Amino acid sequence: MADYGALKILLVEDNQHMRSIVLAILKGSGIRDVREARDGAEAFDVLRQFPADIALVDFNMYPIDGVEFTRMLRTASDSSNPYLPVVMITGHSERSRVVEARDAGVNEFVAKPLTARALLSRLDAVVMRPRPYIRCASYFGPDRRRKTDQPYNGPLRRASDGLLA
Repeated sequence: MADYGALKILLVEDNQHMRSIVLAILKGSGIRDVREARDGAEAFDVLRQFPADIALVDFNMYPIDGVEFTRMLRTASDSSNPYLPVVMITGHSERSRVVEARDAGVNEFVAKPLTARALLSRLDAVVMRPRPYIRCASYFGPDRRRKTDQPYNGPLRRASDGLLA
């Protein structure tokens, strides 16, 4: 793991106890510049004054949850940084939730109960191995592919490719 002391982190979590746990992990790893928000709406406002390097975001918040915050961050015309890496922290680790977060543009996903090792490995991933960002009609965010595909030699990669011709 690299030295992350210079990172600016935005922590978006509605539960004070969980914020305290995450803050303790971050401080223990040398990260000192952390701003907190209790929901996605507050986080969006904080980003206007705070140039965060990474956002750690809870899935389930009210009125704007982590998924909606990420969508706003990626696509809103007044977003301060649509390329900001987002690490989703949640107790809802069902496949459908992971897919929903991924499709909103989340970079990494950490399931609760949270461990320092899990959180720091996700920070490592977004800092040391960032994925390129993709923009198309239906998605903007980090490349969702995690493995390298074998070279494709066929005429059309997807069934919808024929519609483009």
